[in-house]
Amino acid sequence: MNRELILTAKAPKAIGPYSQGIAARFGDNGVSFIFASGQIPVDPKTAKIVEGGIAEQTRRCIQNLSAVLESAGSSCAKVVKTTVFLKDMADFEAMNTVYAEYFGTQPPARSTIAVSGLPLGSLIEIEAIALSEI
Repeated sequence: MNRELILTAKAPKAIGPYSQGIAARFGDNGVSFIFASGQIPVDPKTAKIVEGGIAEQTRRCIQNLSAVLESAGSSCAKVVKTTVFLKDMADFEAMNTVYAEYFGTQPPARSTIAVSGLPLGSLIEIEAIALSEI
């Protein structure tokens, strides 16, 4: 197995001792699992949380996640599992509406968890596991 760091300027830099993602390549078949770290709604250009509510923050999280996946040769269409962390479960419906724009017809498996707090005061964080063919 080969383990490769994923790093892209199109997503926010890690704010701690972790990688944006890891590609785990097994054997010579060219298939990899991409483990994308949780993305919060930070604009990579400003390094600040995007303005707005849960819809805007969900959109930014998925855009950041997409950037990490694409830099590893994957995409939202190849995601097999996500975990969504919400500060407030009252935001579930609004988050779900935006989420469906990106994962609509064949959505991945998903867990949604309410948490007491998230980095930088964000309302949401999303992590993913995806496939990639190199």
